Amino acid sequence: MTRHPNQITHDIIGCAMKIHSRFGPGLLESAYEACLAYELEKMGYRVKPVPLVYEAVRLECGFRADIVVENLVVVECKSKEQLHPVGTSQVLSHLRLLGLPIGLLINFHVERLKDGIVRLVNDYKEKPLTAEAAEAT
Repeated sequence: MTRHPNQITHDIIGCAMKIHSRFGPGLLESAYEACLAYELEKMGYRVKPVPLVYEAVRLECGFRADIVVENLVVVECKSKEQLHPVGTSQVLSHLRLLGLPIGLLINFHVERLKDGIVRLVNDYKEKPLTAEAAEAT
């Protein structure tokens, strides 16, 4: 199933809102991350955590993108009273290192989730839709 990156981010945000409506702020980042991965997998998305690979060595420390969806979108989950600018830099680094176009930084520790979502792009250039893809949307 091939989906447009904008559809993927829309679905990710919808899942995040569902989780936030259920639990609200206050859980650990890992709990929100696990719930989000579960919801996305229920929708048929391929979801995986990604470690850093340096040359031929897989490093389990120093870098780990929370979730990569369909090899197109990086999702970084936070649960902080206030996002620090380093969070944005972290997502941009993930995008650059993985060569992916779009990232979402989602802070679940807010009253209204829409106030905790930041969408970031990495030199993103939207490809024109084919006639088949346009009909599917």
